[in-house]
Amino acid sequence: MDRKPDEPYPPTEPYDRGMLDAGDGNLVYWEVCGNPAGKPALVVHGGPGSGCTTRARRFFDPDRYRVVLFDQRNCGRSTPHASDPAADMRHNTTAHLIADMELLRRHLGIEQWLLYGGSWGSTLILAYAEQHPERVSEIVIPAVTTTRRSEIDWLYRGAGAFFPEAWDLFRAGVPEAAGPGDLVAAYARRMESPDPEVRARATADWCAWEDAVLSTETWSGPPPYSGRPDRDRQALVRICSHYFSHAAWLEEGQLIRDADRLAGIPGVLVHGRFDMGGPLTTAWELAKAWPGAELTVIDGAGHLGGPATSRAVLDALDRFARL
Repeated sequence: MDRKPDEPYPPTEPYDRGMLDAGDGNLVYWEVCGNPAGKPALVVHGGPGSGCTTRARRFFDPDRYRVVLFDQRNCGRSTPHASDPAADMRHNTTAHLIADMELLRRHLGIEQWLLYGGSWGSTLILAYAEQHPERVSEIVIPAVTTTRRSEIDWLYRGAGAFFPEAWDLFRAGVPEAAGPGDLVAAYARRMESPDPEVRARATADWCAWEDAVLSTETWSGPPPYSGRPDRDRQALVRICSHYFSHAAWLEEGQLIRDADRLAGIPGVLVHGRFDMGGPLTTAWELAKAWPGAELTVIDGAGHLGGPATSRAVLDALDRFARL
């Protein structure tokens, strides 16, 4: 294949796709790209609620990988969609998503797969791998998060020390909040409002704050959050606020505390030193707790990464393709 080592692979199209009946009225979209006989890998998208992207396919050698992507419950092409206020969010929790991943693995007849994903995706990867370590061959994570309450507090309060103008507007979006610690829950309540104008305003305010946190990073195109289609933005904010107001239904520090369960699973962690959305501390603590994990810190990079982050991810995935 005519490609430089630090360039993504050419675009590929799925050779198979479907809707998985996950129960409780949920249909989960999935697709498979690459080589049907290749090494199985699962892409776990961020958000929560972002949906899978075509860009993620390009990190995998299509001749050597069988790449599975899926839209987590209530986002992307999965149904019911969270932009519909009638969609029942009670059946969308971390435990439900882990069960969906296992259901999809069995549906596709995969014994073990490599897991790839960052940001919220890394939280879900770690939660799945610590529950089903025998099903995981390797893990590659750019932008490490574990969705601890301390991490949520940083993103929706602490980072305001660097963006006080934007944080004041974010805080003003939910004047009914009991205090800074109630902001995320207040937004979650607004996203359940029957009034479409209330939901739209909360969506806009949330996305403006998320964009502010990423505003020091290089990004081509529309704003990472506010620039999404309206339907996708509403689903993202509804799902994010739903998950973060419940700390992802995880015990505080659980994923780092139980990282010894990942012993024997090769892992590569790639994290930007100037990640304002998820400071480096989490990746550092995870790397110390996970036997055999490699941490690469990218100087000058943030949460969205950049060329050096992409090179580190491509290098890890190419290396694991040979195992």
